[in-house]
Amino acid sequence: MPFLGKDWRSPGWSWTKTEHGWKRIVLYGHELEDNNKEIDLQEFCSDNKENLFVGDVCELTTTKRQKDLYNNNTKSQFVFRDKWIYVQKGSTKERHGYCTLGEALNRLDFSSAIQDLRRFNYVAKLFQLIARSHLTSLSGAAQKNYFNILEKIVRKVLEDHYNPRLVKELLQDLSSTLHSLTVHVGRCVLVGNINIWLCRLETILKWQQQLNNLQIPKQMCNGMSFSDLPLYMQNKILYKLSDAYDIINLGQAMPTLYILSENRILWKKLCHFHFSDKQFCRNLVLPKSDTVDWKLMYFTLQKHYPMKEQYGDTLHFCKHCSILFWKDRHLALLFKDCGHPCTANDPDSCLMPVSPQHFIDLFKF
Repeated sequence: MPFLGKDWRSPGWSWTKTEHGWKRIVLYGHELEDNNKEIDLQEFCSDNKENLFVGDVCELTTTKRQKDLYNNNTKSQFVFRDKWIYVQKGSTKERHGYCTLGEALNRLDFSSAIQDLRRFNYVAKLFQLIARSHLTSLSGAAQKNYFNILEKIVRKVLEDHYNPRLVKELLQDLSSTLHSLTVHVGRCVLVGNINIWLCRLETILKWQQQLNNLQIPKQMCNGMSFSDLPLYMQNKILYKLSDAYDIINLGQAMPTLYILSENRILWKKLCHFHFSDKQFCRNLVLPKSDTVDWKLMYFTLQKHYPMKEQYGDTLHFCKHCSILFWKDRHLALLFKDCGHPCTANDPDSCLMPVSPQHFIDLFKF
């Protein structure tokens, strides 16, 4: 008998009744409206790129690279788009096995999450952490899904000009990791053919060039602009920014904003926001005259201590039923939907926001 009902252990499969019995519904890539464009083989296999890393890795023929690149771009048979998954860390009577980082990356709907500006920075930061040290722990299907979503992230930045600096840092970390794996470490830790990874590295270099050449056009509007606001309102907006580079970039727009961005009180509050919970700051003795250069203090502390992360929306983890899910705020307000099939009397008391690093830590066994 097919599994149809919702259960706290698993969302189950989707089934349909046919003349020959029950049949499981399988979603194909073209049905999911995946707009990933195929990479131009002619461009990748040109004469000036044919011998990339040949001396360090191996000699690659054009025919072989075309075949491997085609196989890499082939869509998966089916793709999960679940809003929640059960995080299992051991076998029980009801379930056998455990949930891995690659499975979570495949099943949770990250493709739709990057279209939401509140979740974009969260997904980009998560992908950056995976690129730094967890890329080789993903399965082959998870790695292919990782690069498909990454292509959508780059495409969104090129189209909407949203937060290109964060994506540049992501691609730089990923490029360094792939270069180290393909050139220095070797193919023993990589899933799949070495040619596929070289083609992925070339694709990343192409994305980096596109982002470096990105020109944000000047917005033409007849209404009120930021410069038309009173100074106290501009100052309040600056106090709402938690990223120091956003404050510096905004200060470069106009001389008035530069004066506001150099305010010592602004940088002092920024230091307290990011580093006040650190143990060394609690015992820090400052002079009574308060002659500290807080801007210099901020960048000094930034080199040695992690900053406080702030995101518009994150994944949530239910401690009662061990479910990781995206919480829809609109459904939660309208229908009091907690976002997953929770059996607790008070589901909201069991929820815990999950930072990108905590997401990775959930799958360390």
